[in-house]
Amino acid sequence: MAVINAVACVIALGTSLSMASACWAGTYPDHPVKIIVPFTAGGPSDLIARLLADKLSQSLKQQFYVENHTGAGGNIGMAQVARSTADGYTILVASSSYVVNPSLYANNPYDPFKDFVPVSLAAASANILVVHPSMPAKTVKELVALLQADPGKYAIANPGLGTTPQLAAELFKLDFKLDQPSVPYAGGAPAIQATVAGQTQIGFANLTPAEPQIAGGNLRGLAITALKRSAALPDVPTMLEAGVEGQESETMQGVLVPAGTPPDTIALLNREIVKAMQLPDVKAKCAEVGLDVIADTPAEFSAYVKKEVDKWHKVITDAKIAQIQ
Repeated sequence: MAVINAVACVIALGTSLSMASACWAGTYPDHPVKIIVPFTAGGPSDLIARLLADKLSQSLKQQFYVENHTGAGGNIGMAQVARSTADGYTILVASSSYVVNPSLYANNPYDPFKDFVPVSLAAASANILVVHPSMPAKTVKELVALLQADPGKYAIANPGLGTTPQLAAELFKLDFKLDQPSVPYAGGAPAIQATVAGQTQIGFANLTPAEPQIAGGNLRGLAITALKRSAALPDVPTMLEAGVEGQESETMQGVLVPAGTPPDTIALLNREIVKAMQLPDVKAKCAEVGLDVIADTPAEFSAYVKKEVDKWHKVITDAKIAQIQ
C-alpha cells in the first residue's frame, strides 16, 4: 500500500508540474520585451519598431520597448540580438542590411540563416530611379541609350555603400553594361539633394526622400523598382512598365528573433504583428513615409530572406564591390 501511495504521489506531482509548465509556457510575455533597432531613432526601422512596440504592448498586456544600438551598418545591433537568449524577450527589427551585410562584410558577425528565425516581413519601401529635370531622358530606355552613348559623362548618386538603392544602381549598370561613376552619400536625403542641385544628374534612392522632390518638380521620376506603382507617385511607372526586367529592389523592415526561440512564441508574435500592421492608423503612418505593409508569415519571410541574400551576393560579387574589412 505504501508503494502504491508513493507512486500515486509521484504521478500527482508529475501532473502538477506538467500543468504548471503548461501554464508557465502560456504566460509569454510575463515581463517587458526589448525591441532592438540597429539604426538611429527616426528612420524607417525605428518607426516600425515603435509602432509595433505600442500595439504589442496593448494587445499582449506587457511592455514592449525600443532600444537603438547603432554602428557598423547595423551589425552591432544585429549581432547583439543574435547573442541574446532565445526566449522571445529580445526582438530585432532590421532593414535590408540584414540580407546585404553577409556579403558586404568580410567578417560578418552573424549568419542570417543560422542565428535568427524570421517572424514577419512587416513592411518594405521601393527604390526609385530619378534624374535632374535638365536631363533629356524622359524614360528609362532613353536614359539607358543616353548613358551607353556617352560613358562616364553622368554620375549616379546613392545613399551609401551597401544600401539597396546603391546596389540597385549597380544592378542597373551591370545589366546594361553602363560605365557611370557611382557617388555614395551619407544617407538618402543628401543623395537626393545632390541630384536636385545638379551635382549628380541621376540618382537611385528610397522612395521616401525622393517623393516630395518629384511632386515639387525638382526631380523627374523615371521608374520605381517595385512590382506595382506607388500610391504616393501614381504617375511614375514601374521598371517592368517602363520595359525593363529584373530591376526589382526594395528596402525591407523585418522582424526576427534569435534562433531557438520557442515556436509558440514565434507564432504568437507573428499573429499579433500581422494584426498590428493591418490597423488603419499603422497603415496610414507607413504610407506617409512610403512604406507598403506586407505582414507575411514566418515561412514566407524565410523564403524572402534566402532570395534577397542570394540576389545581393551576386550583385556585390559581379560589380566587384570590395568587402568591408
